[in-house]
Amino acid sequence: MNVGILGTGVVGQALGKGFITLGHAVKIGGRNSHNEKALAWARQMGPLASAGSFGDAASFGEILVLATLGVANEHAISMAGPERFRGKILIDATNPLDFSGGVPPKLALSGNDSGGEQVQRLLPDAAVVKAFNTVGNAIMFRPDLPGGPPDMFICGNDDQAKLKVTAILKDFGWDVVDAGGIESSRYLEAMCMVWVLSGISLNNWNLAFKLLRK
Repeated sequence: MNVGILGTGVVGQALGKGFITLGHAVKIGGRNSHNEKALAWARQMGPLASAGSFGDAASFGEILVLATLGVANEHAISMAGPERFRGKILIDATNPLDFSGGVPPKLALSGNDSGGEQVQRLLPDAAVVKAFNTVGNAIMFRPDLPGGPPDMFICGNDDQAKLKVTAILKDFGWDVVDAGGIESSRYLEAMCMVWVLSGISLNNWNLAFKLLRK
């Protein structure tokens, strides 16, 4: 499977490494095709990895991952070209975090809107699935935690897309909880804030959520 990742930071690189470990080809994209960080990552990852622009990554991928800064999603999608997302599954791993007031950040979108809903509005012909937004990059792939495997909460409007993302998450080492339609991004993005505040309080970022069942 070809995977296109928009975003060259630690989240994009961690997810890209996970996909490559599973045998998928990954193109990681940035604002331009000459991003040194992305090119260095691709060289390190080997023949299944490549780098390019946002548009290159969006064209390349059968499955796409949005791993940009959440407040920059609209700009990244515009640069990539919305038409390149048509008919594809887009995993939205972002949170609309506002660091203008320092740390901890605030959510730039809250209440009756969310980053996930914004992305789906921008890409009405894509199937957006929110996932990977409630955990840090260090344990996104095959998390090894006491009491695990942890749960990844997802949401989205397309049931078939969620089944495909669920299969990917299981390959990545996660159990999955479906939280409903894309409007549930409002709550999953707030869960990110719980994760951030817990990490600050505990001085430990190797944290993940688990829904206990009886």
